[in-house]
Amino acid sequence: MTMARRIRIALFYIVLTVVGLFMLLPFLWSLSTSLKPDNEIISLPIKWLPSSITFEHYWTAFTMVPFARHFANSMLLAVAGVITNLLLGAMAGYAFARLPFRGSKVLFRLLLASMMVPTVVTLVPSFLIVRSMPLAGGNDITGQGGIGLLNTYWAVILPGAVGAFAVFMMRQFFLSLPKDLGEAARVDGCPEFRIFWKIYLPLCRPALATLAVFTFVAGWNGFLWPLIVLNDPDMSTIQMSLAAFSFNRQTDYGPLMAGSIVAMAPTLLLFAFAQRYLTRGLAFTGSGLQ
Repeated sequence: MTMARRIRIALFYIVLTVVGLFMLLPFLWSLSTSLKPDNEIISLPIKWLPSSITFEHYWTAFTMVPFARHFANSMLLAVAGVITNLLLGAMAGYAFARLPFRGSKVLFRLLLASMMVPTVVTLVPSFLIVRSMPLAGGNDITGQGGIGLLNTYWAVILPGAVGAFAVFMMRQFFLSLPKDLGEAARVDGCPEFRIFWKIYLPLCRPALATLAVFTFVAGWNGFLWPLIVLNDPDMSTIQMSLAAFSFNRQTDYGPLMAGSIVAMAPTLLLFAFAQRYLTRGLAFTGSGLQ
């Protein structure tokens, strides 16, 4: 290796290190703030490291609001979203990729077009649908007279049960798998659902892991939609709990940073354990683009 090439590689890693530290700085600042005494949080000059470590802010975060209950609510909603998106997204993706039917291309293009619609545009229609669900929440068969699914976990789970991205991603991954596997199974008389469940789905672990991570993070960080449909304080999510630390134009930064660190912990652990599946899943998904 020539000296010029070594210098270029060294500069490349130096730049990556600087960029990585720059991106890591907000997290480190939040962690440091959560461990600082109150008089050092907004002191001047800025103290990057606490003079003495205290866990008082973590205790305050869990006692000021029912933080543990809200943590469990977010975990329930995020895990439910992962399960439904993996199952329904895989089934729909397999149908688009391996089951030829009339209008499949048109339906898939409409599905892709729906990904371009901003989420905020669909808030009012989704709210009306959830509120007018027949025979739910005191509603009659026409969806009138009650509150439907409002103020229930189903109001969050059902609208996000399967997304266009989940179907698109799984369809692209199924396209990257060989057709011969399914054709050989059909010749042997294997039912179509068994071909999907026993042959193709086990080969989709990288894509399923990638989709699970993306879906969990989206569900875990959900704030606006749960805020609209969940009015019971006991059903609030962890993101709604963090908003409770800012009130009367004042922000309690210590408990807010402590709560933020706790809220980030599941997603950080998930990325750490699923990192190798993420790269494989994204690579295979791109290779099946048609």
